[in-house]
Amino acid sequence: MKISILLPYKENFSPNYPGAVSIFVNSTNKESKFKKNIVVYGSTEFKEKLSNNYVNISLSKGLLKSQSKEYVNKFLSLQKVKKPDIIEVHNRPIYINDLKELNTKIVLYFHNNPITMIGSKTISERLNLLESCSKIIFNSEWSKKKFLEELKTFYHKSKKLEVIHQSVNKQNVDLNKKENLITFVGKLNSAKGYDIFGNAITKILNKYPNWKSLVIGDEPREKLFFNHKNLRNLGFQNHKKVLDVFSKSSIAVACSRWEEPFGRTSLEAASRGCAVIISNRGGLPETITNGIILRNLSSQSLFDALEKLIINRRTLKDLQNKSINNFYLTDKYISNKIDDYRQKIVRIFNIAKVKNFSQKLKILHVTNFNERHNGRLFYNTGKRINNGFVRLEHSVLEFSDRDIVSYYRNINDFTGSKKLNSKLLEVISNYVPDILILGHADLIRIDTLEYIKKNYPNIKMAQWFLDRMDSNWLNNKKRFLDKIDLMDSSFCTTDPKSLNINNKHRVYYLPNPVDSSFETLKNYNQKYFNKDVFFAMSHGVHRGVLKKGKFDQREIFINKLIQKTPNIRFDLYGMNNSQPIWADDYLLAISQSKIGLNLSQGKPAKYYSSDRFSQLIGNGLLVMIDEKTKIGNFFKKDEIVLYKNLNDLSAKIIKFSEDDKARVKIAKKGRAKYFKYFNSTIIADYIINKTFETKKKYFWESIN
Repeated sequence: MKISILLPYKENFSPNYPGAVSIFVNSTNKESKFKKNIVVYGSTEFKEKLSNNYVNISLSKGLLKSQSKEYVNKFLSLQKVKKPDIIEVHNRPIYINDLKELNTKIVLYFHNNPITMIGSKTISERLNLLESCSKIIFNSEWSKKKFLEELKTFYHKSKKLEVIHQSVNKQNVDLNKKENLITFVGKLNSAKGYDIFGNAITKILNKYPNWKSLVIGDEPREKLFFNHKNLRNLGFQNHKKVLDVFSKSSIAVACSRWEEPFGRTSLEAASRGCAVIISNRGGLPETITNGIILRNLSSQSLFDALEKLIINRRTLKDLQNKSINNFYLTDKYISNKIDDYRQKIVRIFNIAKVKNFSQKLKILHVTNFNERHNGRLFYNTGKRINNGFVRLEHSVLEFSDRDIVSYYRNINDFTGSKKLNSKLLEVISNYVPDILILGHADLIRIDTLEYIKKNYPNIKMAQWFLDRMDSNWLNNKKRFLDKIDLMDSSFCTTDPKSLNINNKHRVYYLPNPVDSSFETLKNYNQKYFNKDVFFAMSHGVHRGVLKKGKFDQREIFINKLIQKTPNIRFDLYGMNNSQPIWADDYLLAISQSKIGLNLSQGKPAKYYSSDRFSQLIGNGLLVMIDEKTKIGNFFKKDEIVLYKNLNDLSAKIIKFSEDDKARVKIAKKGRAKYFKYFNSTIIADYIINKTFETKKKYFWESIN
């Protein structure tokens, strides 16, 4: 992995007056597993550098030239040659637009308040950054919250946004050798609270003459002077000297007035076992695990906090112990977090292609759960698949798209699509699933899914589709292909090879599942039946009744079959003026028949069948199906009955309606086989494993 890091223009990547960004970058680079392939780019006048993997960008001088623009352009030219996998830009959102043409992964680090910086002040600028960057890193939760101000809640849980704090290596100091020393490090101005510190510390040193104070820092623009015989101002010191001072200090103070995005002083003090006193400003509370937080900042509140520690040695030692023992923001810890996101965004280590995917997932399942139909369509394939996800112990959130559009249609949103798509984005932002699974979710817009992909790149997407897609049903194929470019996997109940779908798409055959809570009958155990053959069809599923004036070609076939088998008792629905049946009425009807006829619309297509097939075989009926569907490839002759044509079917119906022994044997074996290999838990497991590209193989995959 090749990584280029771009520092802010004029950031000093040098031991001489190094900036906080330089210290952070250099320290974490040393611990990175990719350190040999990291190059840092900057522009500084100092010759000595913090590390050898630094490239200095020299700039020409000119009164009318923008040196910052020239800096970025020269970096851009270098990267066109280098072609890195990742470019990490520190603290300059304004650089991002110029770098987009490189077509590489861009990561932006914020070390300051985002809404005060050129390039991220406005909502539109921040939305542009979200779209352009593969990752946006904040040095504190406070900074992240500032970035999200006035942005819709959808963005608040975007996986593109991550907090990675500053770091420093912990040093195990001997707390018993700590001196009576109180330290202040930073700019000596009122924004940093130096006037508050100065007023408090002079009073402390007057009252407790055995204590001393060291101040490290300078400020040419604001003059604040405090004199005391026990107070020394060392001016600016290098980083090593600052850490040495913290090692011997008992107390460190960071009492900023301004909202510090993070605050390195208190972080480093904690790493050296100081009892740290901070103000409750910005990200300062995130720099320590234990310390004193001044909620009401004033010289008096700081004096009181200092005095409490001075007069109570036990409290002081306890805070020092907790400060260093609980310190975790080490360079190694933070570097590991950085390397982790690097691996994810370049997909070097995809989900391991192991035999099985065992991780427990958060699944958002978007399909028609038919709430508005009051249970009439409860026994549907979407519910079966959903039950499988639950049985696998995944966290599953159901999102019933058709119900939502039905409830939210109005004059301004006639189809309910606007509300549906905005609601999905809200749900995504709150639930943040590992995988989004769509079932016939036609009203979910492509731009909505693209939005999710851009802002939640780690969310996998899959779709399943039940309807046939050949000959007269090409519109179904269009529906299936509509979102396929955004899917990590797609599943259909027809053999994908017969559909001529582009090989670049990962499309898999999906058997119609059975479910132990739905297919509860075992018809082969019954002795007495009111009917011989059950057959049902419908072209009015959502209406609940047949559409007027609509004719189904299967009626011709069934009526001919009736003529050829005059003594067979047929139980027919959806034709000959008999309305379709649903839910428990459906179960009651099939419980009265020996044989279930599965006859799909149109010419037989390889492996295609309506979900009637799984319902019939799953409830223990003897199922008959056209051999041209090739579903017989999954079964032995004593597990299912295949027919060649009308004459063959009529002969087999007569035979098995009279031969109960043979019928029971086949029906029993067929049901057992189907539940063993095609139950809803296995189908759900299959969807997940194929989406995450594991090597697990399933029964039907080994059969041509």
